[in-house]
Amino acid sequence: MKFLQTEYGRRIAVSQSDGNGPGIVFLGGFMSDMTGTKSLNLAAWCEEQKRPFLSFDYSGHGASSGSFTDGCIGDWAEDAKSAIADLTEGPQILVGSSMGGWIALLMAQRIPERIAGLVTIAAAPDFTEDGFWKNFNEETRKHLVDEGVVNVPSDYGDPYPITKRLIEDGRVHLVLRKPLKLPIPVRLLQGSHDEDVSVETANKLFQHIEGSDVQLTLLKGADHRFSTPDALALVRTSISDLMRIIEN
Repeated sequence: MKFLQTEYGRRIAVSQSDGNGPGIVFLGGFMSDMTGTKSLNLAAWCEEQKRPFLSFDYSGHGASSGSFTDGCIGDWAEDAKSAIADLTEGPQILVGSSMGGWIALLMAQRIPERIAGLVTIAAAPDFTEDGFWKNFNEETRKHLVDEGVVNVPSDYGDPYPITKRLIEDGRVHLVLRKPLKLPIPVRLLQGSHDEDVSVETANKLFQHIEGSDVQLTLLKGADHRFSTPDALALVRTSISDLMRIIEN
């Protein structure tokens, strides 16, 4: 593990390996880190395939600096942009899991010259607005505005501390309310039994993207973790598909 000091003053934990051809960048999910099953599986596969690979922890996540409750979508997108700009060369395939799918879409808009393709896994664009805020009742919304944070139960451990800053900043980075043109190959992967990101959300993103090579694949029985052998194999196959397109 090494660390990247970004121009924004954040110290980002990084894991990286060298290789040939287009690089693979894994963008993790909300309150996750680069020691997760999908990230480690991709790291091992890329090393075996001799492909460049990069994963990192957003600020406030994992081994990176900062407190989670100080962060927001804008900060984490800046972390991703810094990591890609400073640590990689040439075209990159972004693999975004859950919130990482939203970050990947933002990167495709902000640094399109560096992004050759996208693979998203249960992408959760606009989840701060369409997930948390939409489902908060009036009492919870008032508490958030007055106190600055509410704790939301999670199936993955401790409650999620959702801050007023996260919600307000999220509104600045919404991608489903305006045109989303992606002139690159895009593979959207989604589990049919995902209880955190619905199939309807995946289909909404699929319909919203303007592009000539966009595919949505549903894996029957897969949940939000998308970490079974079949799910991991589908991720690798999707990346290989993009590699063939990019390198031909």
